Amino acid sequence: MVLFEPKNLQGAMMSQQATAGAIGQMIGGKVVGNENAIIEGVAPLESAGPSDLTFFDPTAKKKQQDYFQLACSSRAGAILIPEYEPQISATQIVTPKPLAAIIHAASLFHHPPRPAPGIHSTAIVHETAKIGTGAAIGAYCVIGEDCTIGDHAVLHPHVIVYGGAQIGAQCVIHSGAVIREFVRLGADCLIQNGVIVGGDGFGYIPDAKLGHRRIPHAGTVVLEDSVDLGANTTVDRATLGETRIGRAAKIDNLVMIGHNNKIGSCSLLCGQVGVSGSCTIGSQVVLGGQVGVADHITIGDKTRAGAQSGIANDIPGGIDLFGTPAIAAAEHWRAYAALKRLPDLIREVRRQEKRIRELEQRLEVKGETK
Repeated sequence: MVLFEPKNLQGAMMSQQATAGAIGQMIGGKVVGNENAIIEGVAPLESAGPSDLTFFDPTAKKKQQDYFQLACSSRAGAILIPEYEPQISATQIVTPKPLAAIIHAASLFHHPPRPAPGIHSTAIVHETAKIGTGAAIGAYCVIGEDCTIGDHAVLHPHVIVYGGAQIGAQCVIHSGAVIREFVRLGADCLIQNGVIVGGDGFGYIPDAKLGHRRIPHAGTVVLEDSVDLGANTTVDRATLGETRIGRAAKIDNLVMIGHNNKIGSCSLLCGQVGVSGSCTIGSQVVLGGQVGVADHITIGDKTRAGAQSGIANDIPGGIDLFGTPAIAAAEHWRAYAALKRLPDLIREVRRQEKRIRELEQRLEVKGETK
């Protein structure tokens, strides 16, 4: 195991040039205007300069006319656009999906810093750990006994990997992350700063002497290939067995995933989602920001839940949900529309009650007269 002091960052953010024509060819778009325009970066429509690539998608309804005016006055070197617009003077690259195209094109110009392969002199690596070819172990990392770090994996400074953990090939783990004992990461996982994978779940049983006795969590966590975990997200280890996150699932910042959960492939969990223990979440599920899921819940494939929804019952697949408790989104919005009318309905009921009382009084007077 060779130790050395990395002297440079490979692939650091750098200036790179491409012509509008080359970009058009890369994304399969048609260039209208100056094919030789030099592009050195990507930028928003409102701030793009002569060497920037930007995009305009008139299908976006919010502030559509405002954005069109920005596109017309833009100083951008080139604009990605779904249809040629003669009022826009900048070079246009016509492509059906401008947003997807600019994400693709951005890879030409954006290269996150990557430490050079090798083990930093300040890192502590147990002698039984296996470090793959081309892996980069940053300053002050700690890698425990019997760990495996895959080929071309990157551990940025101050990453802690407990004993027995396995990190797959080409994983990138950012500073401050902790990978606990016996956790397994597949290939190409992205772990952001402050993530903890494999902490004990929230498990206790009542105890007459202690108040609550800790339940040992003897299980583990498995992340399949290409899972992303956002900053300060936590994934608890199983009590027994495993907590598993499926292939290509993407988890946002500040998400809490409890013990023994199963999350299917390609699912998206947005910021501050909380999933209680022993839940099964299907594939291609989308949980909006601050969605809460009660324990032992099953959510079917392709379910989508709007922000701040509370899911307390099993949900079949392919349903859009909203509200707390979460119900079908269409039903929720009908109920919400009725709720907005509630003050008027209450006033109307009071008017009718007053009218009925007045009619009753008149009838009583007539009865007494007779």
